[in-house]
Amino acid sequence: MSQQERLGVGAQAPDFTLQNQDGREVSLSELRQQGRVIVYFYPAASTPGCTKEACDFRDSLSSLKADGFVVVGLSPDPVAKLRSFADKEGLPFELLSDEDHSVAEAYAAWGEKKNYGRTYEGLIRSTFVVEPDGSLSLAQYNVRATGHVAKLRRDLGLAS
Repeated sequence: MSQQERLGVGAQAPDFTLQNQDGREVSLSELRQQGRVIVYFYPAASTPGCTKEACDFRDSLSSLKADGFVVVGLSPDPVAKLRSFADKEGLPFELLSDEDHSVAEAYAAWGEKKNYGRTYEGLIRSTFVVEPDGSLSLAQYNVRATGHVAKLRRDLGLAS
């Protein structure tokens, strides 16, 4: 499979409708009606890095909401695993199941990865900010789980 071209600032965010941790369908167009949407892709629920990143978003959620942002996390995990992750970590935002990774592919967040000398296809930890009109105001690939939200806030010009 060829690597999808990465999205950049000003590009239209691919719309999607996926099931959340409760099995309810959630669409990007619906989320955009609530404000600017932070869409973050993470490889696997309940792993150390993904837990750290999700808890970082959880702990920053009230200030992000105050700044007009909605947060949504996407992973290739099934709905039941997302429910368990949300419950265990007290995650108060939508976690969406992209089991066939079609949305990750549309965002070029699925592709070749290297780990310990091994090359394989997988989810590339990435974050996007989608404006209410559907355009991207931020597109970051290969983000670090630790300290990501603080960096994101700096990149968006928000107070920490």
